[in-house]
Amino acid sequence: MTEHSLWRFSRALHRALNDRQQEDLAAILDDNIDWAIYGPSAMFPFFGARQGKVAVLEVCRQIADSVRIFRYHRESVMLGVDLAASMVRYSLTAAGTNRPISVRMALFTQFHDGRLTNLRMVIDTFDLVEQALGRPIHLPKIA
Repeated sequence: MTEHSLWRFSRALHRALNDRQQEDLAAILDDNIDWAIYGPSAMFPFFGARQGKVAVLEVCRQIADSVRIFRYHRESVMLGVDLAASMVRYSLTAAGTNRPISVRMALFTQFHDGRLTNLRMVIDTFDLVEQALGRPIHLPKIA
């Protein structure tokens, strides 16, 4: 049995973000990858949609400039032949301040011939924004 592409992608992404070694990630990305991280792109410029390997590698560099992965825990994973979905909790530290950040995300990936062709990431952005601001967000009460 061969290793699922999600595990190769996961290792390559972590090396790209923590060790700034993008070679393995570049090798697993399709040239025409369709990539989107959903969240407030005005506050986090690396959120949003990207097309193509060069744009995705640049966004990974931006993420690496902003945070360092301290720990992660896969809460659940579903694997198909060329598909994968996972719910992951990351413990990060913010670059510059070393402020701890905990974020939960859902990740949906598609692969073709072992290359990542599509990624959608949905992040619990409310909690992330509160942590980035360093204070709770008070919303008006809704009747």
